Amino acid sequence: MESPIKQISRVLRSEDDFLVVSHYNPDGDALGSTCAMGHILKALGKQFTLYNTSGVPQRYDFVNKPAEILTELPERLPKWTIVLDCGAKDRMGDELMKRVDQTRIIDIDHHLGNGDYGEINWVDVRQPAVGSMIAELATELEVPLIGGLAECIYLAVATDTGFFSYGSTTPESLELAATMLRHGLDLARMNERITKQWSEERMRLWSEVMSDVQLFADKRVAVGTITQEIFERTGTTSGDTENIINFIRRLKSVRVAAILREEGENCYKFSLRSYGNDNVQEIASQFGGGGHKNASGGTIEAPLDEARELLVSAITAALELD
Repeated sequence: MESPIKQISRVLRSEDDFLVVSHYNPDGDALGSTCAMGHILKALGKQFTLYNTSGVPQRYDFVNKPAEILTELPERLPKWTIVLDCGAKDRMGDELMKRVDQTRIIDIDHHLGNGDYGEINWVDVRQPAVGSMIAELATELEVPLIGGLAECIYLAVATDTGFFSYGSTTPESLELAATMLRHGLDLARMNERITKQWSEERMRLWSEVMSDVQLFADKRVAVGTITQEIFERTGTTSGDTENIINFIRRLKSVRVAAILREEGENCYKFSLRSYGNDNVQEIASQFGGGGHKNASGGTIEAPLDEARELLVSAITAALELD
């Protein structure tokens, strides 16, 4: 039986005109993978459209894009849509979900519980990032990992592995970075562009959230809270919260760190982070969420105090911290 990467390579070689999408509110892996796929299609001489319903976050303005990333779908959808880094189909956004039956989906992802919603599904939960999968695809298609393609793949893999510090980091991901470095990737320049994006407003937001972190279960669970009132007071947005949870996770006694972020009235998006064998994906799934073993999330519809209590109870029960 033909492997998923072989099936995808065959389609990319033989077909033309593709829509490339990732999940809304894209992180480094989603955006980097989208642009990397665009670079591959451009190298193959294909027509393509890049789309994200949320657009490009300001902190990623520097990204080497092979084409503009549209926030509105074309009037006619291409025959094939390549969906990247979407653990669930609805992560593409409402507009595309309304028209998803008008196109054929290639699903490339690394999340647990993906569901194989595409016509072709390449889902590998062992991969540290979708960006590393796109690098394998480029190699399969004999597209060299240089220039803008290398920069986008590095953005994807570096951000999803915590700059190669998370447990998801593999020997292959380190070898991938080394290969691109040998081929001319300016590592120092890329790292500066990725990390040197803070505003004064973001600094104030982090200071406020970090100073109000609550500890539970003998200091083994840490929970930070971000309300709309905090966003308004500090002049920030949800994009300014990226990565704050990983700093909360650095508390020496903490096994699981959580963030509750207000999305609307009595609606809180949560993120969970852990180390080692502490599986937060199973916890997130109790609330209809998902993700990875050590990095997951979801949504709880309840007032803040109740949402916090529900989440902490689920964590302590799952990890037997009572």
